[in-house]
Amino acid sequence: MGKDGGCVPRKKKHSSSAEDASRRCRSSATTTNNAPIIASDEDICEIPVAMVNSTNTQSTLKLFIVFYSMYGHVEELAKRMKKGVEGVEGVEVVLFRVPETLPADVLVLIKVPPKDLEIPEISTTKLVEANGFLFRFPTRCECMVAQMKAFFDSTDQLLKEKTLAEKPAEFFVSIGTQGGGQETTT
Repeated sequence: MGKDGGCVPRKKKHSSSAEDASRRCRSSATTTNNAPIIASDEDICEIPVAMVNSTNTQSTLKLFIVFYSMYGHVEELAKRMKKGVEGVEGVEVVLFRVPETLPADVLVLIKVPPKDLEIPEISTTKLVEANGFLFRFPTRCECMVAQMKAFFDSTDQLLKEKTLAEKPAEFFVSIGTQGGGQETTT
């Protein structure tokens, strides 16, 4: 989605050296160049405070946190990420969940709690409104969950039209067991 990584787009293009890449996303809480660092329980990501438009005035960045959570664990982490990002001036953050693909009777059989209806489901057409994305999902059997894959597969038309070009994205993967997929997913 974005060529040089990071969590939100920047007007100026920066070199994509290893040092720049390590500065954008890191695993410890520090600050560099007065850019705020946003953290969830296990992930730290640098997000620039504001983007300058062509008239050199600051505008609000819209960041979507898109997640899938069956039992609520990943949802809780997404809410914590949102809370952290909300503290950054000039950044508006919105939570979205991907549509469930399992039938309702199956969800009852496997004792899935009801979804938080205050968090809307996202559609592929809604993606064009964001400046950047944080995707959060669990893995099962060394792969992303089917619900997230179905959502990404549904963005085919946006990718053909290059509507999401230059929009950076971060992917946060949650694994419930040791050796549960992080070796091949991340």
